[in-house]
Amino acid sequence: MPDADYFSAADDESALAVIEAGGPVRAGLDVIFLKDIDPVDAIAEVEAVMSGCSYEEASQRPRVGQLLSSEDVDSPFVLTVSDTLCDVLVSASGEDLPAAAEAWSAAGRGAELDAATAAVVLEALVGLARRAHAANLRLYCWWTL
Repeated sequence: MPDADYFSAADDESALAVIEAGGPVRAGLDVIFLKDIDPVDAIAEVEAVMSGCSYEEASQRPRVGQLLSSEDVDSPFVLTVSDTLCDVLVSASGEDLPAAAEAWSAAGRGAELDAATAAVVLEALVGLARRAHAANLRLYCWWTL
């Protein structure tokens, strides 16, 4: 099962530095640990659900799953999370999350989660996004196969 550790960092260069550090935890960054939450398909689906656009539109936005690390390495990878998703997560209300979790679970793209588990994942992502926003940081994913 692939690990997807979502974390915040000041910029792309800082995010890439986690490779040398051995991961975002060892680099001392704010991290949430999510198994099997694909940083491209599943996260684009979260963005689509939470922003009210199509998956196709969300998946084409800047910084959605953009690979920052070398393509020549098998693992780990560092990928970007879109600023649009971060903004949507920051502004989400507690009432938004159950409906978003239900829609994300029903979509089934990139993550096989029931609605209750999807809600827990969304709450974790919202917390990370809010902490990142408050510190003027961006979101990234450390993806290991």
